[in-house]
Amino acid sequence: MDSDHLNESEKHQGNLFENLVPLENGEERIDCLLEACNLLPINGENNLKIERIVSDGHASPEGFWYDQPQSEWVVVLSGSAVLTVEGKPSQTMNPGDWINLPAHTRHRVESTARGTVWLAVHYPEQSHQV
Repeated sequence: MDSDHLNESEKHQGNLFENLVPLENGEERIDCLLEACNLLPINGENNLKIERIVSDGHASPEGFWYDQPQSEWVVVLSGSAVLTVEGKPSQTMNPGDWINLPAHTRHRVESTARGTVWLAVHYPEQSHQV
């Protein structure tokens, strides 16, 4: 069976660079590739989420800051973006550049190039880094 005809929960493989078409409403395309619950005893919430994000010239709304309850590790796979972490200078991210944002680290996307593809991993703040 062709993977395009499977439910998201039945997909076990894919290609990060397929179906990069932006959403019709002009919003970023965010595709959840994997979610896992109960890896750690944290209120039964999803403990791990991996997303592919397709940005097509998107930016955070004026004055908006992300402030997420989970930590986020993100890498730019193609394109580029300018990211600002509160209290730090903006930084340009190019393919291969990654950043780890601990839970509640306020940050915003200043700009993205057309066709920017990100891979984001959301995980509990209690995790430890190697």
